[in-house]
Amino acid sequence: MLYGSIESKEERLIHMDRLRTLQDRTNGYMVFIPLAMQPRSINAGIKRRTTAYDDMRTLAISRLMLDNFDHIKAYWINIGVQLTQMALTFGSSDIHGTLIEERISHAVGALTSSGITRDELVYLIKSAGKTPVERDTFYNIIKTY
Repeated sequence: MLYGSIESKEERLIHMDRLRTLQDRTNGYMVFIPLAMQPRSINAGIKRRTTAYDDMRTLAISRLMLDNFDHIKAYWINIGVQLTQMALTFGSSDIHGTLIEERISHAVGALTSSGITRDELVYLIKSAGKTPVERDTFYNIIKTY
């Protein structure tokens, strides 16, 4: 779910409620990914980034509302590694993976690093008091660190 553009807080909740209902019927989603709007990603006059408060609140509400989703992903590319670390205590169970060079979010204004190593991710997760787990696309565990 892209957020932080022109939608109201109520519209975000409506969106999540619809996803929750659909997930109850189909169990078709493996993960919910709230994506913070990047300022240059649309031509609607959006000039500000989402705030850390808004990002963490959106993650926490999504975890509470979407209890039928096994995973909530914090997309470190959009919110940065420090907020991603906090997101692990605000309801996120997945922080995305390593990238050699991410281009899509950066083309529209992301200010984060364009890549992160496995060792950096492991350190980030352990520093947050969590256990890093490498997984495949289907959330099968490959390795626990």
